[in-house]
Amino acid sequence: MIKKMGISWNLRKLMATRDMFQTTDLVPLLAERGVHLSREQVFRLVTQPPQRLSMDTLAALCDILQCTPNDLIEVQTVNAQVSKAVGDDARPAPQARRTTIRRPGQ
Repeated sequence: MIKKMGISWNLRKLMATRDMFQTTDLVPLLAERGVHLSREQVFRLVTQPPQRLSMDTLAALCDILQCTPNDLIEVQTVNAQVSKAVGDDARPAPQARRTTIRRPGQ
């Protein structure tokens, strides 16, 4: 059985509760805590859930917003347990094929 997990990233919501509506508001606050991110990186951090997040950045965000990691990240079960039915005729996994890379002139 497989559980499909989802994540709710609440950074923008927490910022709004602290009257922070511009992503650029975070840049100097993060820098004060030793986390140096560009405006573009902070924009992505605020507008979409990060796939990777350093502990330093997480700690700085928690300090700035006076929250815990659980306030920033909510883990949810998207689908209930999924299991294969007995005798299910699933397609076999594709076979790996060797690829040859040819350079011009070879």
